[in-house]
Amino acid sequence: MALARGVADARDVIAAIGEPVELLLGHSWGGAVAILAGELEPVARVAAIDPMVHQVADDWYEEYVAELGESFASTGEERDVKTREEFAAWESADVEGKVHAVHSMTTVPIERLWRENPAASWDLRPAIARYPKPLLLALAAQGESINDDAALEEIERDHAATVTIARFPGAGHNLHRTAFNAFADALEAWLA
Repeated sequence: MALARGVADARDVIAAIGEPVELLLGHSWGGAVAILAGELEPVARVAAIDPMVHQVADDWYEEYVAELGESFASTGEERDVKTREEFAAWESADVEGKVHAVHSMTTVPIERLWRENPAASWDLRPAIARYPKPLLLALAAQGESINDDAALEEIERDHAATVTIARFPGAGHNLHRTAFNAFADALEAWLA
Protein backbone atom coordinates (compact mmCIF):
# COMPACT_ATOMS: atom_id res chain seq x y z
CA MET A 1 0.00 0.00 0.00
CA ALA A 2 3.01 2.32 -0.22
CA LEU A 3 2.50 5.29 -2.52
CA ALA A 4 5.91 4.71 -4.12
CA ARG A 5 4.87 1.14 -4.97
CA GLY A 6 1.61 2.36 -6.52
CA VAL A 7 3.53 4.85 -8.65
CA ALA A 8 6.01 2.15 -9.72
CA ASP A 9 3.13 -0.16 -10.66
CA ALA A 10 1.44 2.59 -12.71
CA ARG A 11 4.72 3.32 -14.48
CA ASP A 12 5.10 -0.37 -15.31
CA VAL A 13 1.59 -0.45 -16.82
CA ILE A 14 2.30 2.68 -18.87
CA ALA A 15 5.57 1.15 -20.11
CA ALA A 16 3.75 -2.07 -21.04
CA ILE A 17 1.27 -0.10 -23.15
CA GLY A 18 4.26 0.91 -25.21
CA GLU A 19 2.94 4.17 -26.57
CA PRO A 20 2.12 7.60 -25.16
CA VAL A 21 -0.98 7.67 -22.97
CA GLU A 22 -3.51 10.41 -23.70
CA LEU A 23 -5.08 10.55 -20.24
CA LEU A 24 -4.22 9.08 -16.86
CA LEU A 25 -7.12 9.36 -14.42
CA GLY A 26 -7.34 8.42 -10.74
CA HIS A 27 -9.48 8.97 -7.66
CA SER A 28 -8.35 9.51 -4.06
CA TRP A 29 -5.24 7.39 -3.46
CA GLY A 30 -5.31 6.56 -7.17
CA GLY A 31 -5.40 10.28 -7.91
CA ALA A 32 -2.13 10.70 -6.03
CA VAL A 33 -0.65 7.80 -8.01
CA ALA A 34 -1.86 9.34 -11.29
CA ILE A 35 -0.34 12.74 -10.47
CA LEU A 36 3.07 11.32 -9.60
CA ALA A 37 3.25 8.67 -12.35
CA GLY A 38 1.84 11.08 -14.94
CA GLU A 39 4.54 13.59 -14.14
CA LEU A 40 7.27 11.02 -14.89
CA GLU A 41 5.84 9.13 -17.86
CA PRO A 42 4.81 9.96 -21.46
CA VAL A 43 1.27 10.87 -20.48
CA ALA A 44 -0.32 13.79 -22.32
CA ARG A 45 -2.72 14.78 -19.52
CA VAL A 46 -3.56 13.79 -15.98
CA ALA A 47 -6.86 14.14 -14.16
CA ALA A 48 -7.20 13.47 -10.45
CA ILE A 49 -10.53 13.23 -8.66
CA ASP A 50 -10.21 14.55 -5.10
CA PRO A 51 -6.70 13.13 -4.85
CA MET A 52 -5.16 12.48 -1.46
CA VAL A 53 -2.69 15.36 -1.66
CA HIS A 54 -0.83 14.61 1.53
CA GLN A 55 -0.92 12.03 4.25
CA VAL A 56 -3.86 12.87 6.45
CA ALA A 57 -3.66 13.09 10.23
CA ASP A 58 -3.70 10.02 12.47
CA ASP A 59 -6.98 11.08 14.06
CA TRP A 60 -8.64 11.06 10.61
CA TYR A 61 -7.50 7.47 10.06
CA GLU A 62 -8.52 6.44 13.56
CA GLU A 63 -12.03 7.80 13.00
CA TYR A 64 -12.32 6.36 9.50
CA VAL A 65 -11.09 2.90 10.53
CA ALA A 66 -13.56 2.90 13.43
CA GLU A 67 -16.41 3.85 11.05
CA LEU A 68 -15.38 1.13 8.62
CA GLY A 69 -15.18 -1.36 11.48
CA GLU A 70 -18.80 -0.59 12.31
CA SER A 71 -19.82 -0.91 8.65
CA PHE A 72 -17.92 -4.17 8.29
CA ALA A 73 -19.47 -5.70 11.42
CA SER A 74 -22.16 -7.14 9.18
CA THR A 75 -21.23 -9.76 6.61
CA GLY A 76 -22.52 -11.35 3.44
CA GLU A 77 -25.93 -10.32 2.17
CA GLU A 78 -26.55 -8.16 5.24
CA ARG A 79 -23.50 -6.03 4.37
CA ASP A 80 -24.55 -5.90 0.71
CA VAL A 81 -28.02 -4.62 1.68
CA LYS A 82 -26.53 -1.94 3.96
CA THR A 83 -24.10 -0.86 1.23
CA ARG A 84 -26.92 -0.56 -1.30
CA GLU A 85 -28.91 1.55 1.18
CA GLU A 86 -25.95 3.80 2.04
CA PHE A 87 -25.10 4.52 -1.60
CA ALA A 88 -28.61 4.44 -3.07
CA ALA A 89 -28.20 7.90 -4.62
CA TRP A 90 -25.40 6.67 -6.89
CA GLU A 91 -25.95 5.22 -10.36
CA SER A 92 -26.89 1.53 -10.12
CA ALA A 93 -23.65 0.32 -11.75
CA ASP A 94 -21.61 2.32 -9.22
CA VAL A 95 -23.69 0.94 -6.35
CA GLU A 96 -23.10 -2.62 -7.50
CA GLY A 97 -19.38 -1.86 -7.92
CA LYS A 98 -19.27 -0.60 -4.36
CA VAL A 99 -21.16 -3.67 -3.14
CA HIS A 100 -18.63 -5.89 -4.88
CA ALA A 101 -15.69 -3.86 -3.53
CA VAL A 102 -16.75 -3.99 0.12
CA HIS A 103 -18.50 -7.37 0.19
CA SER A 104 -15.64 -9.04 2.04
CA MET A 105 -13.35 -6.08 2.64
CA THR A 106 -11.66 -5.48 5.98
CA THR A 107 -10.02 -2.39 7.43
CA VAL A 108 -6.56 -3.83 6.71
CA PRO A 109 -5.94 -1.97 3.41
CA ILE A 110 -6.81 1.38 4.97
CA GLU A 111 -4.66 0.65 8.00
CA ARG A 112 -1.76 -0.34 5.72
CA LEU A 113 -2.22 2.83 3.67
CA TRP A 114 -1.88 4.72 6.95
CA ARG A 115 1.08 2.78 8.35
CA GLU A 116 3.10 2.34 5.16
CA ASN A 117 3.05 5.99 4.11
CA PRO A 118 4.67 8.31 6.61
CA ALA A 119 3.80 11.97 6.17
CA ALA A 120 7.27 12.80 4.84
CA SER A 121 6.78 10.35 1.95
CA TRP A 122 3.39 11.66 0.82
CA ASP A 123 3.01 15.32 -0.07
CA LEU A 124 2.00 16.25 -3.60
CA ARG A 125 1.83 20.00 -3.01
CA PRO A 126 5.34 20.61 -4.42
CA ALA A 127 4.51 18.51 -7.52
CA ILE A 128 1.26 20.43 -8.07
CA ALA A 129 3.11 23.73 -7.70
CA ARG A 130 5.49 22.81 -10.55
CA TYR A 131 3.42 20.36 -12.63
CA PRO A 132 4.86 20.22 -16.16
CA LYS A 133 1.78 19.14 -18.15
CA PRO A 134 -1.99 19.62 -18.13
CA LEU A 135 -3.46 18.46 -14.83
CA LEU A 136 -7.13 18.63 -13.88
CA LEU A 137 -7.80 18.60 -10.16
CA ALA A 138 -11.48 17.78 -9.65
CA LEU A 139 -11.88 18.70 -6.00
CA ALA A 140 -14.62 18.37 -3.46
CA ALA A 141 -15.47 21.54 -1.58
CA GLN A 142 -13.77 22.39 1.68
CA GLY A 143 -15.11 20.24 4.46
CA GLU A 144 -16.19 17.56 1.96
CA SER A 145 -12.79 16.49 0.65
CA ILE A 146 -10.36 13.87 1.86
CA ASN A 147 -7.95 16.83 2.04
CA ASP A 148 -7.99 19.29 4.88
CA ASP A 149 -9.07 22.85 4.17
CA ALA A 150 -5.54 24.24 4.61
CA ALA A 151 -4.18 21.93 1.89
CA LEU A 152 -7.00 22.88 -0.49
CA GLU A 153 -6.36 26.57 0.12
CA GLU A 154 -2.62 26.09 -0.48
CA ILE A 155 -3.25 24.26 -3.77
CA GLU A 156 -5.65 27.00 -4.85
CA ARG A 157 -2.96 29.63 -4.13
CA ASP A 158 0.10 27.79 -5.37
CA HIS A 159 -0.29 25.62 -8.45
CA ALA A 160 1.44 25.56 -11.81
CA ALA A 161 -0.18 27.37 -14.73
CA THR A 162 -0.79 23.93 -16.30
CA VAL A 163 -3.13 22.99 -13.43
CA THR A 164 -6.88 23.50 -13.75
CA ILE A 165 -8.96 23.28 -10.59
CA ALA A 166 -12.63 22.38 -10.76
CA ARG A 167 -14.69 22.41 -7.55
CA PHE A 168 -17.80 20.35 -6.94
CA PRO A 169 -19.62 21.72 -3.88
CA GLY A 170 -22.00 19.32 -2.21
CA ALA A 171 -20.63 16.32 -4.11
CA GLY A 172 -18.17 15.01 -1.53
CA HIS A 173 -15.08 12.87 -2.02
CA ASN A 174 -16.76 10.53 -4.54
CA LEU A 175 -17.80 13.41 -6.78
CA HIS A 176 -17.42 11.32 -9.94
CA ARG A 177 -20.33 9.27 -8.59
CA THR A 178 -22.41 11.86 -6.74
CA ALA A 179 -22.10 14.57 -9.41
CA PHE A 180 -21.30 12.44 -12.45
CA ASN A 181 -22.82 14.73 -15.08
CA ALA A 182 -21.12 17.84 -13.70
CA PHE A 183 -17.82 15.98 -13.44
CA ALA A 184 -18.14 14.53 -16.96
CA ASP A 185 -18.96 17.99 -18.35
CA ALA A 186 -15.94 19.52 -16.60
CA LEU A 187 -13.68 16.72 -17.82
CA GLU A 188 -14.94 17.01 -21.42
CA ALA A 189 -14.50 20.79 -21.39
CA TRP A 190 -10.97 20.44 -20.04
CA LEU A 191 -10.08 17.76 -22.61
CA ALA A 192 -11.39 19.99 -25.41
